[in-house]
Amino acid sequence: MITIKNEKEINLLREGGRRHALILSKLAEAVTPGVSTDTLNSLALSLSKEHEVIPAFLGYTPYGVHRPFPGAVCISINEEVVHGIPNENPRIVSEGDIVSVDLGLSYKGMITDAAVTVAAGKTDAESKRLLEITKKALIAGIKAAKGNGHIGDIGYAIEKTVSGSGFSIVETLAGHGVGYAVHEDPYVPNTGKRGEGDLLKPGMVLAIEPIINEGNGRILFSKDGYTTKTADGKRSAHFEHTVLITDGEAEVLT
Repeated sequence: MITIKNEKEINLLREGGRRHALILSKLAEAVTPGVSTDTLNSLALSLSKEHEVIPAFLGYTPYGVHRPFPGAVCISINEEVVHGIPNENPRIVSEGDIVSVDLGLSYKGMITDAAVTVAAGKTDAESKRLLEITKKALIAGIKAAKGNGHIGDIGYAIEKTVSGSGFSIVETLAGHGVGYAVHEDPYVPNTGKRGEGDLLKPGMVLAIEPIINEGNGRILFSKDGYTTKTADGKRSAHFEHTVLITDGEAEVLT
């Protein structure tokens, strides 16, 4: 069921989103050659405590998964697409790696979700272009998320941005509603047709998150139950914001 948040809840999401943006920015800055994913997880925990928010992914069990997520943040490196576990078999970030930092936070019971992919040190031109296109796709999707529009408008804008780049959209993963829970209705695909899908009503809160692969869009699921990887071993990028649907353009909360 698609939910509409009231003014009190929206104000909590605004404040939680402000804190979320600060924490995610500090985590992104900490992505440097030589850092351990476990260190990034510990930093996420300490920053969450400092800013009086709760890591929403820690202990969360999504539908279809048989154990709770063990980390405070998802850290996915290079060919890892999303949901990398940071504190089981930790990885060391190397020069040139691209690293997705995906964070869910709860502030006074209201949840926001956001992600950014950054390069550790100097990386190659193609990886930079992958990050640039994925970020542009997120911006395009947000601009298309206008009140009284449709879910398909968002996917169309993302798809159009990626088209012709040589990169591929991961169509099996998508954005979603958020607020009362980590994952809510509606499903927000990264492909679509304008004018199709659920109506975008003021008060809806969505996590828009294009996930773009350097090669084809196929992914594989790891034995750990969470980490997804590109099927061809090429790199993947992921950007995400939580947005509020209004009468006009969407308001970015994170």
